[in-house]
Amino acid sequence: MPSWLKGLGFLAPALVVIAFFVGFGLFQAAQGSVSREEGDAFWVNYQALLAHESFLRSVGISVWVAFSSTFISLVIGIWMTRRLIRVFRFDHWKFVAWLPMIIPHFVAGYLIYIIFAPSGWLSAVFYHIGWIDVMNQFPILVNDPLYIGVILTYVWKEIPFVLLMMLPVYQEMDLRYEDVSRTLGGNSFTVFRTVEFPWVFPVSLETFLILFVFVLGAFEVPALLGVTFPKMLPILAYEWFYQSAWVNRPMAQAMMVLISLFAILTAFFVLRFTARWKSQWASRRGESL
Repeated sequence: MPSWLKGLGFLAPALVVIAFFVGFGLFQAAQGSVSREEGDAFWVNYQALLAHESFLRSVGISVWVAFSSTFISLVIGIWMTRRLIRVFRFDHWKFVAWLPMIIPHFVAGYLIYIIFAPSGWLSAVFYHIGWIDVMNQFPILVNDPLYIGVILTYVWKEIPFVLLMMLPVYQEMDLRYEDVSRTLGGNSFTVFRTVEFPWVFPVSLETFLILFVFVLGAFEVPALLGVTFPKMLPILAYEWFYQSAWVNRPMAQAMMVLISLFAILTAFFVLRFTARWKSQWASRRGESL
């Protein structure tokens, strides 16, 4: 039996459950997002959604939050992995690095609120040491229009995930290549570009995709630390579906369909690209050897 077929057999129970629940929900959303009224175009709800100002502003802020938090998490995570790869050979250090992963996102957002709110712990410390006063107030970092508090939450929550994804890549890497590059006069950037980048790039791209799509569709942290306008896409979809006028419900379903299609299509092209990259890199290494 081929190894890929054997692996698919192990994943089959989970895939069936996911396909049933996610597939059924997506089918229901797609069915409710199209118009069945006489005289209306089949895609009228999608046309109305794409022309809605609140949706367009929501797309902009959602992409900003997802890209910023994912990019920062990825950069810091890769930097920490390459700096601490020898330390992470011991399991107790891995546990310390991955400890934030067991904290729920809602709890993580609440901790950010307690620390960075204008009346929070950090502002109290700055006030007592004289760095801020009544005239020079603590900056607004939570419930702010730039979603800084949301980004901070996702950054410290997702860095351990990046470590989890990057650590096996660096452990498979022959670190003697790094020593050779440094012996030939290469600096840290040269070592990363010539030795590490071909290894970490495909996994980094896959990790970026996972985190970006996750943040784009996450609900609890933007609900706690976001603002009333512009709302991130999941908050806007929830309000349109449950709290707003009945006429907005098809647009909320259309929004969820578009987000799902974006995630599926992006994952398809990214995974194809990374598979081709790994294949080409493996063939080049074989030729060099």
